[in-house]
Amino acid sequence: MLVPLSEADGLFFDIRYATPDNLAGYPIYRRPRALLVPEARMALLHARDLAAALGLRLLVFDAFRPVEAQWALWHAVEDKRFVADPRLGGVHPRGVAVDLTLADPGGTALPMGTGFDATEEASAHGTLSLPAEALRNRAILLGIMTAAGWDHYRLEWWHYQLHDPRRYPPLSASAVPDGPM
Repeated sequence: MLVPLSEADGLFFDIRYATPDNLAGYPIYRRPRALLVPEARMALLHARDLAAALGLRLLVFDAFRPVEAQWALWHAVEDKRFVADPRLGGVHPRGVAVDLTLADPGGTALPMGTGFDATEEASAHGTLSLPAEALRNRAILLGIMTAAGWDHYRLEWWHYQLHDPRRYPPLSASAVPDGPM
């Protein structure tokens, strides 16, 4: 079962796959919806609280991604290190992953050195070829998410997932009628 995230949860949203401003270049989602399994939702709310203690907010770009959307991204992205093979299920289709950034209290994203979904080496955790402010912001996000129980993907500063995500099955859009597609 997936549960929705909303602004009432104290989060900001910019669901990119509901807009043409994404890797595919066209809207993949019909609705800007963010859903997670309950365990992931609770971990995200814990991360929200940790960010708030620092005077920061979380800005969510994506959460549950139906298998059909995973296929759209698979076909759109040349460098397959930046998108999971839909035949293997991935983690977003399981509702256990979130793509996000830090924001100021008004919702403006903090500088991270690259944009969300930038398929380049500079998107990786640990890269040093960025301004100090971006490196600091990435380290803060990594610390918040790790302390809240999330695992990270080393090539994408924005991607976090629950540990052992394969405990949950991948879901198609038809399995989640109130989802983004």
